[in-house]
Amino acid sequence: ANRRVECRVPSSDANPYLAMAAVLACGYIGLTEGLNASEPVTGASRSDEYDLPVGLLEAVRLFEENEELEDLFGKRFVTTFAAVKRAEFATFMRTEYPRWLRELEGDRPPLSVDVVTEFVMPVLARDRKAIFVVIDCLRVDQWRVLEPLLAPLYDVETTHYYSILPTATPYARNALFSGLFPGEIAARFPDWWGEKDDEALNLHERDLLVAHLEELKVQAPVRYHKITTAADSDDLERHLPGAIAGDGIHAFVFNFVDMLTHGRSESMILFEVARDEIALRAITKQWFERSSLFTLLKEASRRNISVVITSDHGALHCNSPATVFAKRDATANLRYKFGEDLRAERPEQALLFTNPDDLRLPHRGPGNNTLMAAGDTFFVYPTKLREYQSRYRGSFLHGGVTPEECILPVALLTPKR
Repeated sequence: ANRRVECRVPSSDANPYLAMAAVLACGYIGLTEGLNASEPVTGASRSDEYDLPVGLLEAVRLFEENEELEDLFGKRFVTTFAAVKRAEFATFMRTEYPRWLRELEGDRPPLSVDVVTEFVMPVLARDRKAIFVVIDCLRVDQWRVLEPLLAPLYDVETTHYYSILPTATPYARNALFSGLFPGEIAARFPDWWGEKDDEALNLHERDLLVAHLEELKVQAPVRYHKITTAADSDDLERHLPGAIAGDGIHAFVFNFVDMLTHGRSESMILFEVARDEIALRAITKQWFERSSLFTLLKEASRRNISVVITSDHGALHCNSPATVFAKRDATANLRYKFGEDLRAERPEQALLFTNPDDLRLPHRGPGNNTLMAAGDTFFVYPTKLREYQSRYRGSFLHGGVTPEECILPVALLTPKR
């Protein structure tokens, strides 16, 4: 008998050869594993019990993690295909990101500087209070494993925005709270920026949020809490009723995920436990289920308080050293560098910007060049190649230009009544 198979999953702009290969591969896997086809979909496909990837970022990640497809296509093809997609993203960002910053009123996605205005302010205007949560270094895939845990408590509406560049905490999170680009922060608040170490650049997040509200002519109290240690978590839980009482914005920064990704480079135990993206998601979920953040969200739901939750930047599992040449004035970061004379040995491994105004970054005297990693690379110097390879290969790093670092979740949690 004749058989007709129709597959409407690939989009019209998909490579037809790859799409057909993927369909045939999945059909083969289904036959060899004896899987039964589900019932035909008669209603809206979006009502199904599973979701398709939300974009290139998630699709590439799922493709990389699928062992059956890797066996069929070969590891070399899977790795190369994923690398090509990330390289395409870097090429896109090389031209489009500076254009977005030149034409802020033009056609562009939301950026870090828009989050408070576009997502927090509507909640504050409607309810006179809002909880604003930033989970440092949370990726889209990590958020996706947390969403189901919140579904019994909230109606969850998730969308996405782009982090500013570099995708690092001193730049991205300050932009979140201030609504300003780093160059504007340095110009308006030189005492809060100045020539400081990266760790010292995030000491004024509450002040920046207050200044942002004043710029918007919004009169509302601002309460700010940063949760870094177990003692901070215990203190928050002890004082939780007061921490979310009253009108205004209640801002919370949770640093666990960022500390976990950084800690892998320094601890062999953490490196083994959080070996890859799958393990990182599992640990993130385990932490969240027992965290003061989950306790906070449960209490907010009980009190019928809406929450905006997001991340400041993501991170990437980096395995490829990229040799860079720089003078002594260059900064020490592994995925982005500032300096007077910077270049990558292989130009395709990094994006070089020679004018800080293109990125709306502060001027740094003669050292105005910015180099940011593309793909799964981390910067090494020729004289320290083996040392850096052994220490940082396999680390989760941020500051570069990949979908995992740039494209971030922002969710509105509305308590279920």
